[in-house]
Parts: sequence; C-alpha cells; structure tokens
Amino acid sequence: MRISRSRSVLLAGAVAVTLSATALPAAFAAPSSTAVISEVYGGGGNSGATLTRDFVELANSGSAAYDLSGFSVQYLPGAPSAGSLWQVSALTGSVAPGGRYLVAEAAGTGGTVALPAPDTTGTVAMSATSGTVALVSGTTPLTCKTAADCAADTRVVDLVGYGSAVVREGGGPATGASATASVARAASLADTDDNTADLTAGAPTPVNAAGQTSGGGEGPGDPGNPTEPGTVRVHDIQGLTRVSPLDGKAVTGVPGVVTAVRTTGSRGFWIQDTAPDADPRTGEGVFVYTGSTAPAVAVGDSVLVSGTVDEYYPSATTQSVTEITSPRTTVLSSGNALPAPVVLDAAAVPAAYVPSAGGGSIDALPLEPSAYALDLYESLEGTRVQIADTRVTGATTAYDEIWVTVEPKQNPTRRGGTLYSSYTDQNTGRIKVMSLDTTRPFPVGNVGDVLSGTTTGVIDYASFGGYNLQATELGTLTDHHLRREVTRRQKGGELAVATYNVENLDALDEQDKFDTLAEGVAVNLSSPDIVSLEEIQDDNGAVSDGTVGSEATLKRFTDAIVAAGGPRYAWRYVAPQDGKDGGEPGGNIRNVFLFNPHRVSFVDRAGGDATTAVAAVPTRKGVTLSVSPGRISPASEAWSDSRKPLVGEFRFHGKPVFVIGNHFTSKGGDQPLHGRYQEPSRSSETKRVRQAAEVNTFVKSLLAADKSAQVVALGDLNDFAFSPTMAALTAGKALKPLITTLPANEQYSYVYEGNSQTLDHILTSPGIRRFDYDVVHINAEFADQASDHDPQIVRLKVDGRR
Repeated sequence: MRISRSRSVLLAGAVAVTLSATALPAAFAAPSSTAVISEVYGGGGNSGATLTRDFVELANSGSAAYDLSGFSVQYLPGAPSAGSLWQVSALTGSVAPGGRYLVAEAAGTGGTVALPAPDTTGTVAMSATSGTVALVSGTTPLTCKTAADCAADTRVVDLVGYGSAVVREGGGPATGASATASVARAASLADTDDNTADLTAGAPTPVNAAGQTSGGGEGPGDPGNPTEPGTVRVHDIQGLTRVSPLDGKAVTGVPGVVTAVRTTGSRGFWIQDTAPDADPRTGEGVFVYTGSTAPAVAVGDSVLVSGTVDEYYPSATTQSVTEITSPRTTVLSSGNALPAPVVLDAAAVPAAYVPSAGGGSIDALPLEPSAYALDLYESLEGTRVQIADTRVTGATTAYDEIWVTVEPKQNPTRRGGTLYSSYTDQNTGRIKVMSLDTTRPFPVGNVGDVLSGTTTGVIDYASFGGYNLQATELGTLTDHHLRREVTRRQKGGELAVATYNVENLDALDEQDKFDTLAEGVAVNLSSPDIVSLEEIQDDNGAVSDGTVGSEATLKRFTDAIVAAGGPRYAWRYVAPQDGKDGGEPGGNIRNVFLFNPHRVSFVDRAGGDATTAVAAVPTRKGVTLSVSPGRISPASEAWSDSRKPLVGEFRFHGKPVFVIGNHFTSKGGDQPLHGRYQEPSRSSETKRVRQAAEVNTFVKSLLAADKSAQVVALGDLNDFAFSPTMAALTAGKALKPLITTLPANEQYSYVYEGNSQTLDHILTSPGIRRFDYDVVHINAEFADQASDHDPQIVRLKVDGRR
C-alpha cells in the first residue's frame, strides 16, 4: 500500500538490513551491534546483470522480532547536487530474530533472474556503482547531504555509502559495486561504522524473510518474460472489495489486451481480460504502472504482465487504485480487437451513491455495483466504458478536465447544471472526463453544453474528483451558447448591495483580471450601491514582507470599474495583522466595502483596527456602531487564522443600514464525497459554526438595541443553505437567507466537481421586508472565468414603509 507517492520517481532494487528490537543508536557515529544494512545492490536490470532488480536487504541480529512500522529505506546519489533529494521506500511488517527482510526496488530492462518474493517493494532506481542507502526511523525524507550532517540526524539507524559516495560511514565508502556485484556485510553482521571495512563486493545474494533466494519467489521459469499465462487473472487481482486480495503480492503472466496507454504524468497502460468471469463485482481491467518509463506497448497488444499488485492511495482519505507495479511485460501479438465497452447511462447507474460505514473505511465492504454508484464505478475500475450525448455540468478546467452527467434528469438547474441540494442526495451520474490523446486540443465547454456522440475510454480514480473517464475516443462539443447574466439596475428608492469573491486580487495581477472583474461590477451587476468584496489581498500579493495595505489594489480595481462605465467607488476596510487572516501565505486576505458616494454615505467612526471589536451602541434614535468600519470579535478563537467579518454603517436616504461582510473558513481538510470514509467527515464545519454563532450574536445585539435595524449580512460563507453553519447564523430568526427564496433550480453560485451549489449568501434582518434578490451567473459555469464564484445582489427598501 502506498499513500500519495511521488509518481515521477522510478525506484529499482531491494534493501537488506540487520535490525534489533532494542533501542536505536543515537547516530551512526557509534557502531551498532543490532541494526545494520547487510547488502546493497544497484545493478539490477543493467546490461550484463543477471538479476532483474536492485535490492536492499535488512537483517535482525536481536533476540526478538523487530517492528518496521513507520521505518523506511532511503537512497541518495553518490555525489549529491543541491537539487538531489533522498528517495524513500516505506517499510511495513517486521523482521524475525536472525532473519532477513528484502526491499525490492524498480526493475531494469536487463537480467534474467528474478529476486525472491520481496517483503516490500519500492520504486527507487539506484546506481550500480555509487550511492548511499540509509535505514531511517520514519518516512520523512532526510535532508542531510554530508557524512557529518547525516551522522547528526538521530533518525538514521544505519547507513551504507558505496563507490564514490560522499555520504558514508567511517574512512570511506564500500568499494567494488557494479552491475554484477553488490556490497555486503560478513556473516557476523559486524558494524564498525566504517563502510570500507564492513562491506565487501561480491555476487548479489538477496534473501527474503522466508529464507528464499534469487528466482525462488516470483513464479516458475522466467517470470520476467513468460510465454504462457499464469494462474492469476485480472478479476482475481481486483477481487470483491476495493482492496485487492493480492495487495503486495507478486504475480506472473497476467493476461490481457492493452486498452489504453498514458504517456504523461502517472505513466502506464491499462489491460483488460478478454475472458471475464460471470461476477459483476470483480473488475476485468487494471492499470499497469511504469513510473518514469514510457510504456513499451500499444493499444491492441495481447500481453502477459508480471509484477507486484499494489493499492495506490492518492491521499490518506481517498479510495485507492489497484495497480500492477514494477512490471515486466511480454507482448504476444498486436492489433487485437478490444473488449466491447460497458455503456454508462441513466439506466446503468444506481440511484444510491455509496454505502455507509458509519464514518469508517469502506475498503473492506463487499462491492454492490447494482446498489451504489461508487461501487459500480469501482467494479469498472480499469475497464473500457462508453458514454453518449452527456450534458456538461462542470466547465473545462485549466487541467483539461470537464464534468458531465450520464443522468440528464438528475437535479437539473435552470441553466444546464446539476444541483447539489443535500448531504444525503448525491448526484450519482456525475463523472469527470479527461483525454489520453495529447495530439488533439481538449474541448472547451461551459455548463449546459453537450459532449455529443460517443466518448470511450477507461475508468480511473484520482484524488480530485474521484472516478473519471480517461478517454481514448472523445466526442465533439455542442455549444449551447450559455450567456453571462446581467441583472437590472436598482431604482431610485432601492439600495443595491452585492457580494463578490474576486479570488485573491492584488496589485500584481494582470490588468485583464482587473478589467474582467470590473465589468462584472459595472455591467453584470449594474453598478450596485455597495459591494462587499472577499479575497482582496495586500498590495504585493503572496510576498511576505509585512505589507498589509490594499490601497494600490483597490485604486486599480475602482479605476477599472470607471473605465467599464461604472461609478467612482470609495472604499473602506480594516487592515489585518500580518499573517493572521489565513488565505494565500503572505497575501493578508481581507473583506472590503466599495460604495458609490453619490448614492450612499458611509458613517466613519474612528478606532476600528485589526484587534478592536465593534459593538452595538443603543441611542435614543436607534442603534449605531462603536467603530465604523470595525471587526466582529477579532480576538475570538473562532477567527484564528481566518478572515474577520467587516462591519460598516451606511446611510441611504437618511436611513441607517448595517452591512456585515463575511468570508468564513474554507472546507480544506474535509473528507471527499467520493473518498474511502463514508459518511465523510466535515472537520472544517466546526469552525464555521463557531464563526456563524459570533455573527449571529452580533446581529442580535443590533436587534436588541433596535428591533427594526436594517442589517445585511453577506459574503462567501463556504457552506450550504442546508448546513449547520447556516442554522447557527440564522438562529432565533435573526437573519433570513435569501438563497432559499429563489426557485430550487436557481439556488447556486458555485460549481465544484460537476455539482452546482451555494457557498455565497446574502441574509437580511427582519426589519427588511421588501427586497429583490438575484444570483448573477457570470463565472462559475464558464471555462473562461475571472473568479470561481458568481456574485449576488439584493435590491431593498430601507425606508421602513410596507
């Protein structure tokens, strides 16, 4: 099992180390009588080599089993440069007293003799003649580049430098390593902390925990180039659950036809068995991971694949991808017909999304592809599928991905998307489409367009978006001409208040971004009287030098609004403390009010700063603010490393209006909808609920002083209308969420993974009785977007008349 490995590094070989259950040495400056690396071989698969893989072997001279959980074997080139990094192979299990433990790394193209079945498999390609191998307590890569620095690192249990290695123990590295020779300790496993004295060159002699030697563990005959299928088929590898019953095991001669090849990123190819079993739960396709090596096969090749079965977890909370790693492939014939694709449509996809495990892992649950959509997609992992005439529900991204739905009648929005309306009612037909054809431009589509005709490819899984279709044949895009909305202009007696997340805007951004955002305000929002902005950064953006002001950014933005035909806006904000408000590191993100001074006035009251809390002040004429602009409870833990709400007092036609600009903490850290833990944990929600309660308390303090106070709370709340966050914000009917006043198919302002949803909100106090509310769709549904959020606007009467 691997979690979030770097997929640009190819490892080769196996590592042998002697281990003890006693305490680890503080550093290798003191010789170890327990834990040592016993043999290192970097010539596996090289020209002239007999063995097909590199290896490192471990041994345990202690009297008790030695637990390797959390340990790693790490490799560094012999003459490391400034950019050289230690490459990590994580270890699991234990090594018996007096026993051996074999770490197999990636195979080369030469050699004829396989290693014995490895106890663990890495992906590091070691040099045959020069390098350093360390046994490390931990899996975090070492950073030392000299012998002295590595000796000072207490995580290093043992270290072997060979050839001309700069990092080594004692007076010099072990000598004599080559394509045909390893360096190994004597049978006594003596360690004097001098690699030259302790290790000698000789023919490689890898031994695994079972005591097997070369050629004994990966199958009969020549496991690298079999000519007849072995006993294991793809459906045996995929099994009845999400985790292969053969995870970590070597397999030989697995037959299949190559159905797709990926030559960039995570390189490899997919094979599918042409003689499937009768069980719909056991998949017939699997990915063969070749690492940094370009696949030497073509679509239509009939192949036999030998290697190690592995469950690759893109991250700790995602599901896994079943793969064959460190492969050796025999091509039997070419130009073969491919298996017919499975048709994915509304009839094929179950209505339920995923089984529940009470918040635990679903890895071990038996698959039920007829009952759950994610079980269906998992049963088709690596298998050819086909979709046809699918509506686009998520616009083309910068990474050449587009979201479509195979269930066109499932929760459609007015403009062609798919509405996300409940934690318990997931949209099962959504799937992300990518292309394996790098020679053709990827289609640029917006929500509501159609990917017409048939699209064929294989089902894969990734950390972002989950199950996806890697297309080998891509349909054509039919443009449904989605247009950006323009809201009406407010009437003379209406106060127009808008919210807009402008996505990390700062003075270093290109003018085109300013111009597009400005057009959104001046034209699409028809120049509101007040605009509450989220994600205004300090003037030098992500540069962390203590700058907290945003004057240059706001000057450019308001100039661009004038150029787009809008009014000359003034602005107010409270500069944050450096590094205290979250967002992009160094960016000092904050909320800002723009206002048109010809239509509305701002009531300035001195004293508002980053650490001073605004308060409601009762007067004979109603309520005022203690400071304006001000911040709500900035010292509260609820706002730790997060944006503090900005409160301002405005006057429109002589009437006071209180506006609260918000940007609650993000959903970062929440488990994905498609992940291995079901139901997924929403860990970030706890903080947003506390933030919502703080705002609710402040609004109630205004209403306690004046029950008819006109309050507008708005912004990017990073949560849904049906969430506990909104329940806390509206508690006691202090605020009314306006998103729920729209027709259900219009209740969204953001599109994520093909789901149209609402993160941005405008809420009003009970004193506001007449309003006209609109979400203005100009960004979220489009491939070409200035921000990933759509703005919202409310036009309201504040004169107290019914």
